[in-house]
Amino acid sequence: MFSTDTYVTRRGGLQKRVSSGIVLLMGNGEQPMNYKDNTYPFRQDSTFLYYFGISAPDLAAIIDIDENRTIVFGDEMTMDDIVWMGRLETLQQKALKAGVRDTRPRSALATALRAALEKGRPLHFLPPYRAANAVSLSMMTGIPVERVAAQASVELIRAVVAQRSIKSAEEVAEIERAVNLTVDMHHHIMRLAKPGMTEQQLAAEVNYLAEREGATLAYPTILTVRGEVLHNHYHGNVLREGHLVLNDSGASTAMGYAGDLTRTFPAGARFTAQQREIYDVVLNALETATDALKPGARYLDIHLLACRTLAEGLGALGLMRGSAEEAVAAGAHALFFQCGVGHMMGLDVHDMEDLGEQYVGYTDALPKDTATFGLKSLRLGRELESGFVITVEPGIYFIPELIDRWKGAGRFEQFINYDKVEAYRNFGGIRIEDDILISDTGHRVLGKPLAKTADEVEAIRKQAIEN
Repeated sequence: MFSTDTYVTRRGGLQKRVSSGIVLLMGNGEQPMNYKDNTYPFRQDSTFLYYFGISAPDLAAIIDIDENRTIVFGDEMTMDDIVWMGRLETLQQKALKAGVRDTRPRSALATALRAALEKGRPLHFLPPYRAANAVSLSMMTGIPVERVAAQASVELIRAVVAQRSIKSAEEVAEIERAVNLTVDMHHHIMRLAKPGMTEQQLAAEVNYLAEREGATLAYPTILTVRGEVLHNHYHGNVLREGHLVLNDSGASTAMGYAGDLTRTFPAGARFTAQQREIYDVVLNALETATDALKPGARYLDIHLLACRTLAEGLGALGLMRGSAEEAVAAGAHALFFQCGVGHMMGLDVHDMEDLGEQYVGYTDALPKDTATFGLKSLRLGRELESGFVITVEPGIYFIPELIDRWKGAGRFEQFINYDKVEAYRNFGGIRIEDDILISDTGHRVLGKPLAKTADEVEAIRKQAIEN
């Protein structure tokens, strides 16, 4: 946990942003894998962590805006709990670390909510992303379960997003711990991988390094020789000479803050000439987009800049033709780059995504494009502010099924050289990703240096293969 003052100050800031009534923040419970006592690893709700810092299941809290009081609801350990798990810190002790003196049994929560509702007091809660919390909210408030998410408080969502978007110095330090461990994970894999190994062997090493350092994975590892599958969690392939290996993995610290990096490297000692050409196009897009980061810049414009840079590079290789600006405006580049160039990062690897991209990544003046292929996958479009932590992750992906569909329909033939593209249909994909803090004067790439240029990557791979 951070200091007690941190959580008291955060809650005080929230109280100033919510006009009146009761704020209800739901923690997460444990989720059974196959029977009640065999659960998935526990992860506390990120917003509950932000305001209370307590990573324990089955908690909830009320912040009473009008009466200026905070209550944490949860149950102390029973004797059976102590027998099976040993004596742990009491809820009262945990709450005191967060600056809360009033703790009550979980069963008292429903009574407190009903009393507030009977008085006609506004009740603010966030949209639940777990079914158990949706059911619990329905039972306590009388809102039909299928309507609970729609009844979430937009005022509270906006207040939480406003606070969590701007990372404090202590948050940045914690994120950088996650990023530094993630750098170590990536260098380890880059030095370990050899033809004949399986993706699963390497993915297991990613998990081992995170857990060895007291961390967990921020998200399921993407480690694949089929990098054109954007979120490929299948690890059954064998590395062969000539393959590209895409490693998108990140650590999450014990406090819940995430790292998220991607590197792509050859399974052998060197990139082929074709691979290196595409790699350099992606790297140029990463560097061009990163150089443009500063407060006030719209991330939508950063995304489009990366797209134009990719289109220009592909044009120089003969895969695209015509004006890069016109090609991007028409959407032709999305044959090769189907996703957004980055997203917010913090306590969640896609920070606050449960609260809604329209509030986190966009504004009323800049609504999200939910229809255009490519743009609909851009999670962040709004103006950047000092204190944002974001990813920048351009890529080029050759998806055979997509190539066949667009070619068959004759889409964007004025911009795409399909005859040339055919020579790349089994290429796979390349993504290069950094984590970046927006500062008052511009930006800073977070974490220790991680091999990025083709020469730096090949130097590591050559040593790995020779050893």
